[in-house]
Amino acid sequence: MVWNKPNDNKSEFDPWGNKNRNNKNCSNNKHEKKNTVLDIKNFLYSLRNIIIKRNNSSGSSKKIIHPFLIMIFISFFIWCISGFYTIKEAERGVVTSFGKFSHLVQPGLNWKPIFFNQVKAVNVETVRELATSGIMLTSDENLVRVEMNVQYKITEPTDYLFSVCYPDDSLRQATDSALRGVIGRSTMDRILTEGRTLVKSDTQKEIEEIIKPYKMGITILDVNFQTARPPEEVKAAFDDAIAARENREQYVREAEAYSNEVQPRANGRAQRILEEARAYSSRMILNAQGEVTRFSKILPEYRTAKNITLKRLYIESMERLLSKNKKIFINKKSNTMFFLSLDNFFSHAKLLNKNIKNNIEFNKNSSFFDKKQKNVNFLSSLPSNDILEQRHIDSIRSEFKNIERE
Repeated sequence: MVWNKPNDNKSEFDPWGNKNRNNKNCSNNKHEKKNTVLDIKNFLYSLRNIIIKRNNSSGSSKKIIHPFLIMIFISFFIWCISGFYTIKEAERGVVTSFGKFSHLVQPGLNWKPIFFNQVKAVNVETVRELATSGIMLTSDENLVRVEMNVQYKITEPTDYLFSVCYPDDSLRQATDSALRGVIGRSTMDRILTEGRTLVKSDTQKEIEEIIKPYKMGITILDVNFQTARPPEEVKAAFDDAIAARENREQYVREAEAYSNEVQPRANGRAQRILEEARAYSSRMILNAQGEVTRFSKILPEYRTAKNITLKRLYIESMERLLSKNKKIFINKKSNTMFFLSLDNFFSHAKLLNKNIKNNIEFNKNSSFFDKKQKNVNFLSSLPSNDILEQRHIDSIRSEFKNIERE
């Protein structure tokens, strides 16, 4: 629609044609603004007159002061009510007066003068966590990616708010610095295998040493060494090495279990052998002492009647030896052929036959002592399962040697 559409020169679309309506609206707006200004002026004028009348007239001031006192009392009451606040059980309130620390408030309902004091609640029981990670260089010049989680708690709300501007960021930087320092002093194998616990404890100590001078009001509760892995390019080789170490530990545990199972049995068997050896030693010592005593008693008789004593000793020895074994007597001059299975009587038949052929023949021209010595050698060569008998034969041989030397 064109602006100059003819409509008796009164078109409402003509910005220059309907001037009366626009003038009317402008006059109304001016009238409203004028009334508002007049109302404000009237209010200020009335307030000034009330103050002047209060100073001039004591009688009329009593009627005017009463509403102001009510307003002042209501304002004071609202100011007092708005000053009440509560602190939760897990929090502590830090009160500042005009921006300066004033005091701490405990959990519960408290009051503060509003507009003068400010209260900031700090949670002192919640355990907070701070995670950090990164690729770091080890002491053996290897790269390792480490992820760590730090758990801490606020113990001093005042130090936490006022000692450091950004305590959480400061703790994060201290954790990064401590972790990189510990990783830089450790080898790759130590970090990936058995040294993880030691790295964790060293990192916690390092963090505590770093934040101690700043008095941040923070206590480190725990440091969780989550993951430590090599770069992807060499991860397969490190996995093989770790698997080999785990297999070695498994074999060591199996060997220890086998050792714990076998060692008690071996100790018991060794103890039994020792006890038997001690018993045998005691028995041999007692037997030897008995033999010494017996020969000491025989010695005077031997010096008195040498031949008779030797013959009696020989007969007694033969009696003791032959009484416990099966005997076969063969006449050498007889032509009779005996077919006997000597294996049924002796366990070592071949050795027995050889000793009989070589030693049972006595030389008629030899002395009695020579005959007895040969028979003693023959008896000592016979197989015997009794150690006491063998010991007895050895003692007889020794005695004969002593007599021969005399």
